Amino acid sequence: MAKMVLLAAFVSLGGNDLSSYTRKAELTTEVEDKDVTTYASLGWKEVLGGLKSGELSLEFLQDVAATKIDSIMWPLLGTVVPFVVRLDNSAKSANNPEWTGNVLINGWNPIEGGVGDEAAVSVGYPTSGAVARAVA
Repeated sequence: MAKMVLLAAFVSLGGNDLSSYTRKAELTTEVEDKDVTTYASLGWKEVLGGLKSGELSLEFLQDVAATKIDSIMWPLLGTVVPFVVRLDNSAKSANNPEWTGNVLINGWNPIEGGVGDEAAVSVGYPTSGAVARAVA
């Protein structure tokens, strides 16, 4: 099995390449489990998959200068925007899959941290609609 160290992941929100601000990215997906147990299950629980959902969690280094991350994210607040993430910033391929979809920008924390901390912003955006994985 190959091993990998994340050194240059790619993160885009709303068509904006935010990789240079991003220091942590996590895309999680899940499926609800629906209990369909009956007496015929003989005491064993049976489940089927229900609705799928996901979340794109990101940690950015804050920059409030004109045209930087704060001025990019603030206008997106409350909107659904496309996202693209890859483990490496090179083109998508069989060795560098790309995950895409849409997320609701449901919050933005312009100020986060304490004395002596780096100015960072942690967010978690729910997916809206399908998440796709592509290799070409």
